[in-house]
Amino acid sequence: AVCTPDFFGYNADLELQYRGRLDASGRNPAPPDVRRELFEAMKMVAETGRGPKEQIPSMGCSIKWKQAA
Repeated sequence: AVCTPDFFGYNADLELQYRGRLDASGRNPAPPDVRRELFEAMKMVAETGRGPKEQIPSMGCSIKWKQAA
C-alpha cells in the first residue's frame, strides 16, 4: 500500500485482480447513488476470476515507513 485506504482483491489462485479505492465518495459521506467500485470489482472476481480493466487508485494519506533501528 502507498496510501490509506488502499484496497486489494485477489482471485482463488491468489493473483492480484484489484487494487484501488472503495468508491468515488472520497472524504465525504457517500451519496446513495455512488458507484461501489470495490464491491463491483470483487463481485466480478468471484464470477469470472478476473478484475475490472479500469481501476482508479486510492487517494488518501501517504504511508510513512519508519526506519528499522
